[in-house]
Amino acid sequence: MGAPEWIGPYRIERLLGTGSFATVWLGHDPVLDARVAIKVLAENWSHDVRVRERFLDEARLLRRLDHPRLVRVHAVGELADGRPYAVLAWADGGSLRDRLAAGPLPAADALELLGEIAAGVAVLHRQRVVHRDLTPGNILFATAPDGVRVLVADLGLAKALAAASGLTARAGTPGYMAPEQDDALAVVDPRSDVFGLGRLGLRLLDRHPDHAPAAAWPDGVPVAVSAVLRRATAPRPADRYPDADAFRAALGRAATTVDGVTGSPVPTGRRPARRFGLAGAVLLGTLAVVAGDAGSGRPEGARGVSGPLSVALPAGWRAAGSGWAGQYGADGKLEPALVLAADPDRWAADPDVPGAFVGLSTGAARRTTPEGFVAERPHADCVAAPLRRTRRAGVDWVVARYACPAGRPVLVEAAGLAVDGDALLYVQVAPPSGSGTDFVDALLAGIRVRPT
Repeated sequence: MGAPEWIGPYRIERLLGTGSFATVWLGHDPVLDARVAIKVLAENWSHDVRVRERFLDEARLLRRLDHPRLVRVHAVGELADGRPYAVLAWADGGSLRDRLAAGPLPAADALELLGEIAAGVAVLHRQRVVHRDLTPGNILFATAPDGVRVLVADLGLAKALAAASGLTARAGTPGYMAPEQDDALAVVDPRSDVFGLGRLGLRLLDRHPDHAPAAAWPDGVPVAVSAVLRRATAPRPADRYPDADAFRAALGRAATTVDGVTGSPVPTGRRPARRFGLAGAVLLGTLAVVAGDAGSGRPEGARGVSGPLSVALPAGWRAAGSGWAGQYGADGKLEPALVLAADPDRWAADPDVPGAFVGLSTGAARRTTPEGFVAERPHADCVAAPLRRTRRAGVDWVVARYACPAGRPVLVEAAGLAVDGDALLYVQVAPPSGSGTDFVDALLAGIRVRPT
């Protein structure tokens, strides 16, 4: 197709790339005043029902997972000729393929980046999804307040584990896909992605897949890393690590050894990076509100208000925002949300600033349950406490607490149905240092939804 001026409500700025099944354009969202990536099904596949459904499945899957380590979907639409398109968050830092074209990475950076990629793939595996096409072109970088975030993209070939066998066609990219992906009847599971991670590791370290002797590897690569990558790329799935979490753990252990002895650690995604600015710690605010005028998000007495949503403010905190970015109601408008903090502008980027995000979504209530919504938000670098339930102000809340090794020491995710049951309330809290469950429960007790 020629360069369009508009796709839906988005003004097109330029072409970002083309592939076998889709074309990606850089667009501008006039409502959010933000750039977006718009992925359009290729014309030559527009009448193939199977390919069309796979295109839409990718958008639905990314929307359901909605995780900071994955490319996010804002909306889907359809062109006048019937082809579907997906509106995605724009990864303004390009791809790993672009980065590698500029030359090899230092060993420490390569290992850190591989750990970040594995953390993103682990998000899929915990949700029982296999990516099946891990390549440098499908690893993207996006600017964030604390540096550059690593994103796993292009889930067009991804499969839920229940449907990952009995494939009807070869799926994957030669050089990165596991041997079993060439077999139309093979069972494809997380070990296939482990193979892809191993091949990415070899590429990041500028090594040939045949595995040069460990002593010949670049300076700064511990001997044990070679063994980890060799196991990850074993021809038989049974000889590999079971999933991305296990691979990442083994890589972390190997990267801290020198000649078999534990030494100074080489980070694998467990801290904010220094050279790349990789976001090892979870970035709050990825479900951020869109800044509103002084009317919709300002404190009203001791409460913050956004549409029918209001929240009692903890002492010294203010409220900001007017809408939940990426969450649209039936009327096409952003659903209500607020950021609460002593300094809302610094909350997302500064781990020393406690605060909270509170959102209200009718669309989420139709799509999932409070338990399901919380389960969709695991924090890969953190340790989860058992779920607890509490009833506050007539709402039954599901609450998950995470202890994190970097960034904010404690994160809390909570969800519940509003009193009328038509909307889902979501709260993410970075509580003040030293506070316990009482602080979180008091915040939940202060949330109100006014009937509309």
